[in-house]
Amino acid sequence: MRQRLTFAANLITGHWQLIAIVATVFLLWNTPFILPLKILVVFLHELSHALAIVLTGGSVESFSVSPQQGGLVIGRGGNRFVSLSAGYLGSLLLGMGLLIIALRTDMDRAVLGVFGGVMLLVTLLYVRDPFAMAFCAGFGAVMLGAAWYLSRKLCDLVLRVIGLTSMIYVPFDIFDDTIRRAGLRSDAYMLAEEFGGTTLMWGGLWLVLSFVMIIYCLRYMLGRDSNLRFDIRTR
Repeated sequence: MRQRLTFAANLITGHWQLIAIVATVFLLWNTPFILPLKILVVFLHELSHALAIVLTGGSVESFSVSPQQGGLVIGRGGNRFVSLSAGYLGSLLLGMGLLIIALRTDMDRAVLGVFGGVMLLVTLLYVRDPFAMAFCAGFGAVMLGAAWYLSRKLCDLVLRVIGLTSMIYVPFDIFDDTIRRAGLRSDAYMLAEEFGGTTLMWGGLWLVLSFVMIIYCLRYMLGRDSNLRFDIRTR
């Protein structure tokens, strides 16, 4: 019992900032404050579809996200199974990657700048509807500005918030889209239509895999102490 209490105390002491971020996101989940982060995770979802299409020999025709937390990528060619499967788990991998970079490297400013540049490039090449253009271009510009003007540790904090939000949002989104509303025309629904199985089967598989990925990330990537120690200042 004492060992468990000691472990819990060390966990809280060593990672209280990450715990605080997660708690804040949960508390504000249904408020307008978190909505831009949710749409950003949707952007990662659609970006994963787009990357899968391109990497399997296809081309992207259009790219969109909506204020209702929806998104759509229209592509030509590529591997349909891979591209349909890439959205949820791909966005989770990208979010986890941002968190790991923040926790394990000093590349925070460079990565945040690249992320902003990717958003601007996607906007220029593929986005045509007004909301998606404003959101992607605006967020991309803000990220580039943050990478240029903010300190490395503040950029690190931004990456942590995005990464953790993805790790919260993706399992919930899988459950909501493919299990709670199995009749919705989701990625799992289309995968079942085209390759067999059921929406619940594919959604359940993705949900299990998402939890395995999150547990692995937290278990092996956190280390003993993940807290940032910095004085807030701009460049």
